[in-house]
Amino acid sequence: MNRRTLLLGASALGIVAFGGGALVLSRRRQAEATATAATAPAVDTALLIRPNSPVLGPADAKVTIVEFFDPSCEACRAFHPALQEIKRQFPTEVRIVMRYTMFHQGSDEAVRILETARMQGKFEQVMNALLEKQPDWAKDGAPQLDVAWQIAGAVGLDLDKAKSDRLFPGITAIMNQDTADVEALNIRQTPTFFLNGKRLENVSLDSLMADVRAAVEQA
Repeated sequence: MNRRTLLLGASALGIVAFGGGALVLSRRRQAEATATAATAPAVDTALLIRPNSPVLGPADAKVTIVEFFDPSCEACRAFHPALQEIKRQFPTEVRIVMRYTMFHQGSDEAVRILETARMQGKFEQVMNALLEKQPDWAKDGAPQLDVAWQIAGAVGLDLDKAKSDRLFPGITAIMNQDTADVEALNIRQTPTFFLNGKRLENVSLDSLMADVRAAVEQA
C-alpha cells in the first residue's frame, strides 16, 4: 500500500467519522429538546393564542409554535429563516402563531403595517419583506418608517388603503391585547417561543428545529 493510498484512506475515515459525529450530535440535541419540553411548565393557552392572532399554517395542525416577536428585533430577523424552513418541512404538521412584542421605537407603526397587510391578505409577504430588509428601516433610535411602508408597497400592499386603515380600532385592540399578554407572560426578550404551550429556554437555531422535530414525531 503506497503513501497516496494511505492518505486517501485516512481522509475517507475522517469524513465518515465527521458524519457520524454530526449524526450523534443531532440525536443528542433532539433527545435534550424532548427532555426539556417534557419538564417545562405549560402556560394558559388563552394568553398565548387569541382569536385574532396571525396564524401561518393549518388551524388543525398538531404542533403549535407561538412566537412573540418584534418587527424591529435583529434576533427575530435571524430566527425568521428557521421558521420559514420549519414551515417548509412541516407544512401540515405545524402552525406558527405570531404575537406582537413592541419593545423597539417604531415597532408599533411596523405592526400597523403588518395588520393592514393582513387585512389585504398579504401578511406573510409583507412580514417577510420587512424582516429581510430590516436594516434599511429599523435604525436604532431613528427608525425610517417611510422606508418600511415603501418596502411593504414593493411586495404588493395597497399603500393608500393601508394608510387609511392603519388606525382602525381593531388593529389598536390587537396591539393592546398583545401588550397585555406580553406583560402577563413576563416576556422580556424577543424572540420568545412557546411550543405546544411550553416556553422554550436558551433557544438556538439548532435547538428550535430539534424541539419542533421531536414534537412532530411525538404528535
